[in-house]
Amino acid sequence: MRTRLRRAVVAAVALLTATTALPAAAAQGRDRQQQHPSHGGLSATIRYTEYGIPHIVAKDYADLGFGTGWAQAADQVCTLADGFVTVRGERSRYFGPDAAPDGSLSSAAKNLSSDLYFRGVRESGTVEKLLATPAPAGPSRQARDLMRGFAAGYNTWLRQNRITDPSCKGAAWVRPVTELDVAARGFALAVLGGQGRGVDGITAAQPPTTTATTGTRDARPTTTAATETPSAEDTARAARELLAADSADMGSNAVAFSGATTANGRGLLLGNPHYPWQGGRRFWQSQQTIPGELNVSGGSLLGSATVSIGHNARVAWSHTVATGVPLNLHQLTLDPADPTAYLVDGESERMTRRTVTVEVQDGVPVTRTQWWTRYGPVVTSFGASVPLPWTTTTAYALGDPNAANLRASDTALGFSKARGTADVLKSLQRTQGLPWVNTIAADAAGHSLFTQSQVLPRITDELAQRCSTPLGRVTYPSAGLAVLDGSRGDCAPGSDADAVQPGIFGPAKMPTLADAPYAENSNDSAWLANAERPLTGYERIFGTTGTQRSMRTRGAIEDVAALAQRGDLTVRDLQRQQFANRVPAGDLIAADAAKACAALPGGTATGSGGKAVDVSEACGVLAEWDRTANTDSRGALLFDRLWRRLPAAQLWKVPFSASDPVGTPNTLNTDTAAFTAALADTVAELRAAGIALDSPLGEHQFVVRNGKRIPVPGGTESLGVWNKVEPVWDAANGGYTEVSTGSSYIQAVGWDGSRCPVARTLLTYSQSSNPGSPHYSDQTGLFSQERWVTSRFCEKDILSSPSLRVVRVRS
Repeated sequence: MRTRLRRAVVAAVALLTATTALPAAAAQGRDRQQQHPSHGGLSATIRYTEYGIPHIVAKDYADLGFGTGWAQAADQVCTLADGFVTVRGERSRYFGPDAAPDGSLSSAAKNLSSDLYFRGVRESGTVEKLLATPAPAGPSRQARDLMRGFAAGYNTWLRQNRITDPSCKGAAWVRPVTELDVAARGFALAVLGGQGRGVDGITAAQPPTTTATTGTRDARPTTTAATETPSAEDTARAARELLAADSADMGSNAVAFSGATTANGRGLLLGNPHYPWQGGRRFWQSQQTIPGELNVSGGSLLGSATVSIGHNARVAWSHTVATGVPLNLHQLTLDPADPTAYLVDGESERMTRRTVTVEVQDGVPVTRTQWWTRYGPVVTSFGASVPLPWTTTTAYALGDPNAANLRASDTALGFSKARGTADVLKSLQRTQGLPWVNTIAADAAGHSLFTQSQVLPRITDELAQRCSTPLGRVTYPSAGLAVLDGSRGDCAPGSDADAVQPGIFGPAKMPTLADAPYAENSNDSAWLANAERPLTGYERIFGTTGTQRSMRTRGAIEDVAALAQRGDLTVRDLQRQQFANRVPAGDLIAADAAKACAALPGGTATGSGGKAVDVSEACGVLAEWDRTANTDSRGALLFDRLWRRLPAAQLWKVPFSASDPVGTPNTLNTDTAAFTAALADTVAELRAAGIALDSPLGEHQFVVRNGKRIPVPGGTESLGVWNKVEPVWDAANGGYTEVSTGSSYIQAVGWDGSRCPVARTLLTYSQSSNPGSPHYSDQTGLFSQERWVTSRFCEKDILSSPSLRVVRVRS
């Protein structure tokens, strides 16, 4: 009965949309799409509303994946195709071995190392094995149908359309894809925080007797047993900085308010993920509907057939990058007779060789050998800054439980069908599919939720205490990176009875906060999700407690706690919070900086090069600045450039106190030469670039789209601005002339008792990466003006859109 009803509703929707009055151009576009013959029976109806947002209606999951793949290709074919080249291990063939990937699917510094890793994954059958694993440890039939449909939809778009995007028009590397390609992209995202961080170290790892064999097919880097081992303290510091940098490059804010704080007793959710503005980790916005089964709107990571962050009629959720470390290292004791064998409980085990060959543009193929152990691949570096030398006595293996995790699509499907935060939590507990993010959610019944339910190796503090090597005894407490003794079988990560796969924490161990007045995260640990109800008692690998919070966390807690205390909140309050653009760092030090500036004798300061600079004008600009990063704020740019120069080690007079984690540290230390030098250098820099010290921020913080400057509000990570953007400094061309990462798919969601959620959204960089698309920068213009898109979730709202355009797609 349910299936017949669903088909009837789909038919009714198709009939209704097909007969809706459309503009002539839209109708012609629809007719052109319907001229193409069917080649396999998959189909979907796509209704486009303002800003090119597609509302995809299908009768089942394969058809939904088909419509999603087709519509994503229409907007992002070149970016998608580039990612598929990556996971096939073909970048060197098309783009050359020494060029750099965009970083969206791994940390590989060059195409060659990226290809060696992903070809190894492909040839080992890793993803096929995961696809074949029965649910819940593996993907469900619904998830596989979505992947299969996505590939078919992408391929159908390629077959039916000419590519106009100049970045891949006519390119040989834009080819049809398979379900395996789609799944491999999901795998790459799953291991992004683990094996993906170590790609260069995995593919470069060679035994210490290896010598360079220049000009041969098997070209390997030279390694020797004499490689100097860095100190444990240096390694721990580098690991901590690397993990922190990853969070800063791709972080987020999110807050859920419970009904106790809102005007109508229903929940509210503001999601503000900070993701790259270019490349394969962009979001793409849509609504997905299988009548009677699923109805969800939100942002999907490119290449994904499910909604990653979004809302349905009853619940809304967002994610923030978590502090949990989703990998560990095992320090191997090597067999004295063979550096490619290691000892476990006194017995020698040989490493597994993976010989991988990569085709290279205009060159002979390159063959390398990778070395794998029971713990994972041998790795000789963790990022560029953490060397892990392979000597005659020691090597390191990288453990990554997400290499067995292809479940994120099922987690997302559970969210999409949830009726409240309890169902969100049940989906996380049932599938355990999220590799490196927290979840924040609110629902129409007034519930709020924060949970750090992510896939982490089951390394307890007790295990780390018992099994850490000398290096691990420094890196684990400092950075959460466990380095365990690989020579002992009892030092492998343990298992929880409620875990969906061996070697990971089960749901009962996840830091979780339910129904607090507010639940907020800005990429610090779970500790202060609510400052009045701190979370403690979790293992160090999840994150810290009692340690200094980031400026963004401090500012966010101040803001949301004040909102919760005030009460009577509505979606409009969420919208105001998103674009308040308050600079917490400015509130803390701008007045003191202006006062110290005004006290300088003769209004001059000595720069780092020893030159005296007249800074008197800067004093007044800092004093008059409104402490925001709005595009019309005068003084924001001056403060930004000054803040970046102030030395962190000498910044504060009042140090951090765990008893006041939001209020400390504080009080600018203006008594050092470092402060006056930073002030002088900042003034000199702006004057040399021809930038007035009191210029409005938007005149010098902008992006250029099709030759047009679009001012950008917000500010950098360390300033603490909720509306974070990481702009790229190019003084010769006017200041900050691009954004690398920052606010991306933003949503403010609430409920008013009707069947339709009250939702406002914004995709900051817009829906399409094609400069010829009308949706290349239209929402970027909205972002500049701090305007929102009203979500068209309900059928009546979709059909009443003045921009409605209907496309029926078939394979």
